[in-house]
Amino acid sequence: MFTDGNGNGKGLASLYDLGQSTSRPVDDALREVVANEVIDQINREFPVETLRSPSDSDRQRIQERINALVGVSFRRNNTYSGYQTDSALAAELGRRLMGLGFLDLLLPPSRTDLSEICIYSSGLVQVMKKNSVRWETLPELKPDPGEINRVLDRILGPQNKSLNEANPTVNAKLPATPHNPGGGRVKALHPVIAPPGRNPSINIRLFEQKPVLPEWILDRGMMSAEMMDLLQRAIEQGYRMLITGGTRTGKTTLLSALCNFLPSAWRIVKIEDPEEIWIDRPTVQTIEARPAALGTEIEPYTLANGVDDALRMSPDYLILGEVRDGHAGLSLFRAMMTGHSGACTFHADNPREAVRRLTTVLGADAGVSPSDALQLIAEAIDLLVQIGIREEVRRVTVIANVAKELKNGDIRFEPIYRLDDQLPESQPSWVKVGDLRPRILAETSL
Repeated sequence: MFTDGNGNGKGLASLYDLGQSTSRPVDDALREVVANEVIDQINREFPVETLRSPSDSDRQRIQERINALVGVSFRRNNTYSGYQTDSALAAELGRRLMGLGFLDLLLPPSRTDLSEICIYSSGLVQVMKKNSVRWETLPELKPDPGEINRVLDRILGPQNKSLNEANPTVNAKLPATPHNPGGGRVKALHPVIAPPGRNPSINIRLFEQKPVLPEWILDRGMMSAEMMDLLQRAIEQGYRMLITGGTRTGKTTLLSALCNFLPSAWRIVKIEDPEEIWIDRPTVQTIEARPAALGTEIEPYTLANGVDDALRMSPDYLILGEVRDGHAGLSLFRAMMTGHSGACTFHADNPREAVRRLTTVLGADAGVSPSDALQLIAEAIDLLVQIGIREEVRRVTVIANVAKELKNGDIRFEPIYRLDDQLPESQPSWVKVGDLRPRILAETSL
């Protein structure tokens, strides 16, 4: 029994009250001291591999140890921080040590409604929700530069990649997890090229956790059921398809949904950078491009390399996630001209722009003349699907046949469906003005 100055006894409850009465706000400096002490102790007690990939039981055991160490560390520093402060810091340290820090608050299972995460070099965090086209600021989430760098290192380290002044831009993958099996795509810029340079600028595109179903496209009003039926016929009959649209219009999402219509007996080879399209069947082989390894003699493996290799793998259907350069486009279009069925996406706001841009990249990268490029595109593509954004909603604006013969030296499109722009966006309607042209199979090869 303890006594006060007047000889009155104080039991354990009174000692707790004393601790509560002397608790005080914790400043950032002390908080970081405690965090570092706990992190150091956990790193000593648990193997690196356990921390990197903990099982559910490991996670519970490590989190309980973190909870205990936080309170011990605060008391060691003569501070009674209180339950809420201890719990908040312990949860944060659990995310730091066993996950991706503040990012875990935005990733499944914490949140399953996001498609993209953006961290500005000023520290601002924005997110984009699925089926949205606008960014939303998260003012309550304010990671410090050290935390942002730690999270980025945790993503890049296992991939043997780094971000520094000598290598100020990096592409990486967000690793797949049981809660986020689709993973994601990461783009990071070093502060030296991203003013104001408080921290790296990071963009994360999250991939779907499961195959995209055609019903998902229809539920969101991207097209009508009749249009989906037409595209299903085209896919099943091996039409060669180009899906075009601007940024975040849903090109890859639509292509993923259409892949559900590929005949089950077909062997599918898809070439991507990075892998995004998830096809739920065993007869799919993915080929993934890879950049050159800095500081080594390892050559890059390009999308064009992937297409060339895919042609030697006897595919029934070729998928190129996105035509990003003329070399990949030339390889794919040549393959399609020889009779290979396939599909790809390309960044363009309308069909005419798609032709202009494809002609430009084929010429600039692969040395194809404009006239040859136009003939190549016309012969390689059967069907074009254009996607746009109308009143902040993604819509297919045009489905068109690609005529095989040029007219006045230019490609002709023969519309099948077009979006009726006269109606309000709350009541989308498409006008049918044509039908699928019979596919003409190539009789000769290059």
